[in-house]
Amino acid sequence: MDPLSSFRAARWLRTVNLLLQAVLFLTLFGGLNYVARHHPVRFDLTANRRFSLAPETLSYVRDLPRPVHLVLTQSPESDHPELAGLIDEYVHATESRPEGRITRETLDVYQNRRRSEELGVDQPDLLLLLSGDKRRVVTVNELYTLRERRRQAFVGEQVLTAAILDVSSPGRQKVYFLAGHGELRLNDADPLRGLSAVRDQLRIRNFEAEELDLTVARRIPADAALLVAVAPQSRFSRAEQELLRQHLGANAGRLITFLPPGLGAAGLGLDDLLLDWGVLLQDDWICDTGPENVAENGDLLIRAYAPHPVTRSLIEHGAHLALGATRTVMPDPGRALGGAVSTVTLAATSPTAWGERGLRAGTIPRYDPGIDTRPLPGMEPADRLGVAVAAERVSVRDNLPFSVRGGKLVVFGTGDMVTNARVDRGNLALFLNAVNWCVDRDRQLSIPPRPVERFQLSLSAADFSRLRYTLLLGLPGAALLLGLLVHWTRRS
Repeated sequence: MDPLSSFRAARWLRTVNLLLQAVLFLTLFGGLNYVARHHPVRFDLTANRRFSLAPETLSYVRDLPRPVHLVLTQSPESDHPELAGLIDEYVHATESRPEGRITRETLDVYQNRRRSEELGVDQPDLLLLLSGDKRRVVTVNELYTLRERRRQAFVGEQVLTAAILDVSSPGRQKVYFLAGHGELRLNDADPLRGLSAVRDQLRIRNFEAEELDLTVARRIPADAALLVAVAPQSRFSRAEQELLRQHLGANAGRLITFLPPGLGAAGLGLDDLLLDWGVLLQDDWICDTGPENVAENGDLLIRAYAPHPVTRSLIEHGAHLALGATRTVMPDPGRALGGAVSTVTLAATSPTAWGERGLRAGTIPRYDPGIDTRPLPGMEPADRLGVAVAAERVSVRDNLPFSVRGGKLVVFGTGDMVTNARVDRGNLALFLNAVNWCVDRDRQLSIPPRPVERFQLSLSAADFSRLRYTLLLGLPGAALLLGLLVHWTRRS
């Protein structure tokens, strides 16, 4: 009898066959995992490539000079699938570079209070970026463009890439607040005269904020990314005026001014400077008779904005400004159109407002034709008085087909918009947007926005009834019929 034909031999052959199959399966499984770990290949099959970073982003993040840690704060109600997936892509793109790696952390600010206090954040729905001693905060709302207060497109990749590049750079941009003319003080905590809240907000966003007295320094530091003058009360000297003129013109500098009613541009010595930049400052006091345009405490409520990077977030979120004493600021109607300076009215009053020129204490303001300020025909925005103007100098060099950006100037016709008592959502957002625009932090990378996908199932009452009966009767009935069919088939 052939030993290979015995039952014992057949049993051993089957056992060896099963063992070889198991070994081959484990080897195949282990080999696939090895290849997947050391030679991964990823395919994004989504329609809008929602799980892929743009080539421009990849070229930036793969060459970061130092690591960046992302902390996403949330609450039990938070739900940000687009942002969570985007952060994972940044982490994956930099896994192979320890010197410039991006790491992530999710923090529940209500359950992990110790970590929240350590990081200095106490609100959910924030994205905190940390790199060395530099930090920057981005709100979740900044990652979306809105239309009618609904999320229209996800621009998180543009915003987050710009924030990563900013926080990973070795230096901090410096913002100097001018002093020496009775301006509001940067380190003062007084609700009406202090700017300590704005100072803290700038530091959170990775700016260095310092005071600069031109009467003492007699020069503008070379590292000044932006100058800010809040409610000056005395005249700038000729030497200071020339320093500001050179800073804005020859050095392509940036300046934000808050000029409340009282001293005019001539009284401050800034009339020639403002006119050079196409900005006209009226010596008036804006009044409004519309009850919906004045708050209970007398603040002037501003809701009209022109499309501009400074006002984009306010338009999308429907935010308003609450201003105290305010004067008219407008583009100079006598400026040469099509010149090197581009001016735009950022924010304006309602059509019922006027600029009172003879306001006295204890009197009821009323409009006096021919005396008080009214909107000029043909000036934008129509039938409204401007309270903030942005000017930018753009020049063409040597007939080249591109333009070179120069200085930037933003003029507000109020002095207390950013005091500690008035830094709310609208006022703070407009100021921070103006700062970002002036220092070119608002630059848009060549990264297309991603549409927000919405899926909605609409069913009528009749549809719900049919669905209910289908689930209650249809599916069990189908199972019963299938069972009867099987039973009949087996009997036959």
